[in-house]
Amino acid sequence: MGRLWTFGQKLSAGFASMVVLVLIAAAGAIYALDHVAERNDRVIAVEARNLILAGELRVAAEWKASALRGYLLLRDDDNLGTFRTAREQVQDVLTRIRAQPLDADSARLLDDVERTESAHQGACEPLIVERQATGTAESTGRAFQERALPKMKELRQQIETFAKHQERQLEQGSRDAAAAAARAKTALIALVLLAVLVAVGLALALSRALGHQIGSAVQHVQSSSSELQTAANQQASGTREQSSAMSEITTTISELLATSRQIAESAQRVARIAEDTAKAARAGELTVGKSGEQIGAIKRQVDLIVAHMLDLGRKSQQIGGILEIVNELAEQTNILAINATIEAAGAGEAGRRFAVVADEIRKLADRVGGSTKEIRGLIEEIRAAVNTTVMTTEAGTKAVDTGTRQFLEVAVVFKQIVSSVGTTTDAAREIELSTKQQATAIEQVNIAIANVAQATRETEASAGQTLQTASQLTGLSKDLLRLVQPQADA
Repeated sequence: MGRLWTFGQKLSAGFASMVVLVLIAAAGAIYALDHVAERNDRVIAVEARNLILAGELRVAAEWKASALRGYLLLRDDDNLGTFRTAREQVQDVLTRIRAQPLDADSARLLDDVERTESAHQGACEPLIVERQATGTAESTGRAFQERALPKMKELRQQIETFAKHQERQLEQGSRDAAAAAARAKTALIALVLLAVLVAVGLALALSRALGHQIGSAVQHVQSSSSELQTAANQQASGTREQSSAMSEITTTISELLATSRQIAESAQRVARIAEDTAKAARAGELTVGKSGEQIGAIKRQVDLIVAHMLDLGRKSQQIGGILEIVNELAEQTNILAINATIEAAGAGEAGRRFAVVADEIRKLADRVGGSTKEIRGLIEEIRAAVNTTVMTTEAGTKAVDTGTRQFLEVAVVFKQIVSSVGTTTDAAREIELSTKQQATAIEQVNIAIANVAQATRETEASAGQTLQTASQLTGLSKDLLRLVQPQADA
């Protein structure tokens, strides 16, 4: 079927194939960007969020334990209210974690945390009731050591296990996102290389087909010229119709000239359109390059998020160390309180000893207050790290938006290419129409020359002129054939 196609149809097919290749490359780039953005959103919205909530759960549980110790020691309503509030916060954080997408291991660890927290709450409530019923600090302290403290240690261990698991999930998500970006880059490069190879193949095939078609046409012209030369050799006489035949030849040549000018103008239009198409393609290439830079910016933003998350983990470890100091101070305070109670049972001189013990209790309370301030400072640092993470996430979102706008620009450029190709097709059709008109005019020239040959057979001068013209046409056709098919010289 390709042999039956005209010059314009083959040229249009070549341009259409190039546009299809460009659109395929653009579609592959958009798919790769969407895939990488999806992986990054998963890391930011799920793994990082779960790690933050695990930190909040750790802080709320320690706050609850500290408030319980304070109430059992001092028996004041402030610490009891703080204990209730901390309990509500623990439940709220557990609810928010449960609302997040969790894998099977995370869900299992969270179930263990909820069961242990409920068991710890069940151990704390009787202690509170006992302390409210005028129980002594010594008895409630022993009960706390036997019933509540083991549950609290178990709860700390399970929360730490859950947090470490979320850190591993975050690291794995980051590695998966980086691997997805690398795979997308490799696939895009392969797709572009494939498109270039296919385009080169199409160009070679189209040039060979057009050269063969033009060569065949030139051979036909050469054959016709040979026949014309033979007819000119047979001219002998007759001049009565020479004048009218020459007029027809002049008119036909004028038509040929006009048609040739139209072909030249159409060819110039094709050249200009091709240049515009090339410029539009280069603009599309630059836009794709900018989009690649935006993808790199997204990756850097994700790296910043991971760094801030790691910093948040280190701060949480420092909080754990300070809380150990608070636990130690609480135990010492409990021992001093017991001693003070024993001394208070005395009389007289024992009152001064009780004052010394009370002073020691006050000093220990000051140390507990200082540790509490340090805990608050670290919590503020954690909040600052969280805020920085949120800002970095917003920057990553803006980078994704910028990349999307760049790809929209690529789509606009490709639309311009399609429009230019349509205009090129119209110009090719005009070339085709002009070629048909030229063929008709050539047929008229042949008829007119035949009439001249019949009318001037008896005129040797006219016959010689016609013979010379036919020879020149044959030589020109051979030269044209050598230009199109260099192997014809052989």
